[in-house]
This record gives sequence, structure tokens and C-alpha cells, in this order.
Amino acid sequence: MFSILIPTFNNLKYLKLCIESIKKNSKFDHQIVAHVNIGNDGTLDFLNKENISFTYTDYNSGICEGINKASKLSKFDYLLYAHDDFYFSPNWDLILLNEANDIGHNKFYLSGVMMNNGPIKFDCGDTNLNFNESKFLKEHRNHNFHNFQGSTWAPMLVHRDLWNKVGGFSEEFFPGTGSDPDFNMKLWKEGVRIFKGLNNCKVYHFGSLVLRKKINKLKKNNKYGSRAGKLFLLKWGVTIKFFKKFYLRSNEYYKGPLKEPKINFNYLINLFLCKINYFYLKIFYRKSKLKF
Repeated sequence: MFSILIPTFNNLKYLKLCIESIKKNSKFDHQIVAHVNIGNDGTLDFLNKENISFTYTDYNSGICEGINKASKLSKFDYLLYAHDDFYFSPNWDLILLNEANDIGHNKFYLSGVMMNNGPIKFDCGDTNLNFNESKFLKEHRNHNFHNFQGSTWAPMLVHRDLWNKVGGFSEEFFPGTGSDPDFNMKLWKEGVRIFKGLNNCKVYHFGSLVLRKKINKLKKNNKYGSRAGKLFLLKWGVTIKFFKKFYLRSNEYYKGPLKEPKINFNYLINLFLCKINYFYLKIFYRKSKLKF
């Protein structure tokens, strides 16, 4: 069984639908732990009434701080991070658990695949009000992607020991953009080589309705890159794109545990460009005292 960690920010209608789908479509009885940001839309009353565990901040803590707080209340060995605008397909949890058991150790990162706003384009409605649940339940198996390498997506499953060892999500990636590849890089440094997305574990995704929608003004894209991209580059010395292409091999067909990247001309050229950007950004940051 899983401890399912869900951050939410005044998004009660979607949170209700998400939790309803977990209760309806799961094979097992899981623990749900929400982190409530502000929650002045009735979220707190709903969670108390449903006897669902939650942590709380009276400000928007973002995804990373919120999930880190929620994880402190988890009671199962497997932690699953989910968005509050997901609708889970039938037996999603059995698919993940069987995969984890087949691996036979705890050094893995598993995820499902998102439908609608994700790699599988399947329209069952764009809001909770026009969501065609019956269509989704009837037809979701007919729309497929593939088992893929290098997942950085939610819903994601990791073992508690691994989560604790790397310190959960890095809270400097507020409100959450960039925290997924950063988390994967931390796992890579710990020797994790299984980053696998499972086609049969599907969630309907209404589309970034969690915490990011409230703070789009913080994205600040400019000629030096996005805030998340700059943080990642300064922290790890390579770009998110480089890490996903040469290390995680994201979205390629899954063929087994990943290996160290091949050091060839293409790798070296792209690494060289990363280092130029890294040193340029570092110098620019120091000279201008850029805040991002």
C-alpha cells in the first residue's frame, strides 16, 4: 500500500474528484495525505470530514515544501506523489506495485502516464464540470503511449528510504517547476538507474491546475533561461535538457536499467555548451547580483 501525497491550493472541486477516483479505482486501501496551501475554499473542512490526513500552511508553500511536509505523516514504505487534478484509472496501483515487486529492490523511480494534458491525447473534458467519467473508464485502455525511459512525471512512486536519503524535493525550486528533474538527478547520484514510466498506469490530467496556476508571474523567462533552468544549471553544471537527453534518455522505449551516457562527439559538444552557459550565468549572476 502507498502513502499518496497531494499538494493542493484552493482547488477543492478537483481534489474531491481526485480522491474519489483513488477510492473508487484502487485495488488497495491507501493512505492519502494532502498538503493544504491556504485552503479557504472549504478544503480543510472537507479533509476533516473525510478523516484524511493533511499538513497545512497559511501561505502558498509551493509543491516542494508542501510535499516534504506531507511526507512526514506517511506511514507506508512507498510514497506516491500526485497532482490534485488527476483522475486515476482502475487498478493503477496494482500495476505500480507489481512492477515494484518485480524489480526486487528499492532503487527505482516509477511513474504512470498522463492522458489529456500529457503524452496521450484523449479528450474526456477540460474541467471537472464537463469530465466524461464513463467515457474515460470505458475507453482509456484503447489509448496508449509505451513504457518509457527517464520519467520525471507524476504520479511517481519511490521508496521511503530513498526519499529520505535524498531529502525529498529541493525547496529552492519554488513553486515546483524543475523540482522533478532535480529529484531525479539526486536519485541518479545515489545510483538509481531505473526510471520507468508505465503505459498501463494511467491518470487523466486536467492540466497544471495545482499550485503553478496561481503564480505564473514567477516564471520569468528571459534570455538567460527560465528560473528553474538556471537553478538546475548552477546546481548541477548541466541543463535539464542535457540531463534528460543523455542520462535519463527521456521518453525512449524502456529497455531496462539505464547505463552511464555514451561519451561521443554529440555528448561532448552539448556538455561544452552546458559549461559555457554555466560559467556565463555564474559570472553574470555575480556581476549583476541577479535575483531569480
